[in-house]
This record gives sequence, C-alpha cells and structure tokens, in this order.
Amino acid sequence: MENSKLFDMMEKMYSEMQTMKSELNNEMQTMKSELRSEMQSMKVELTQNLVRIENKMDDNNKALYDGYTQTYEGICEIRENLEVLTDRVENQEIKLQILKAVK
Repeated sequence: MENSKLFDMMEKMYSEMQTMKSELNNEMQTMKSELRSEMQSMKVELTQNLVRIENKMDDNNKALYDGYTQTYEGICEIRENLEVLTDRVENQEIKLQILKAVK
C-alpha cells in the first residue's frame, strides 16, 4: 500500500513538473518573440537615427565647403589687390626717384 501511495505521489509530481515545464516553455517563447520584436524596432530606430545623422553631416559638410570656397576666393582676391597695390607703390617709388634725380 505504501508503494502505491508513493507511486501516486511521484506520478502527481511528475505531472506537475511536466505542466510547469510546459508553462515555462510557453513563457520563454513569449519572451523570446517579444525580445525579437523589440530588437527589430530598435534596429529600425537606429537605422533611422543613422540616416538622420548622415543627412545632417552632409548638410554640415556642404556648408563648411561653401565657407572654405568663399574664404579661398576672398584670399585670392586680396592677393590680386595686393599685387596691384605693390605694382603701384613700385611705380610711385620709381617716379619719385626720377623726380629727385631731375631736381
């Protein structure tokens, strides 16, 4: 009789363990699918953020290049003006030397 009770108890424990195992398995599957879904949405969000950053960097790079171009063109113009002024000063010095020599 005691063996029968022991066997019944073991059978009940086994049944409960199988139920728990099934419930844990279901819960793990649910968590796994939720985690996959969350990771997918994070991946989409990261991709969108990366695209936004790349676009902003492109705009910034264009603005910086435009600024560089304007600065370079300004420097070239200043150099040309400096060359003209240098030529004028040299001509004036030559004229002064000629005038001093004539006196």
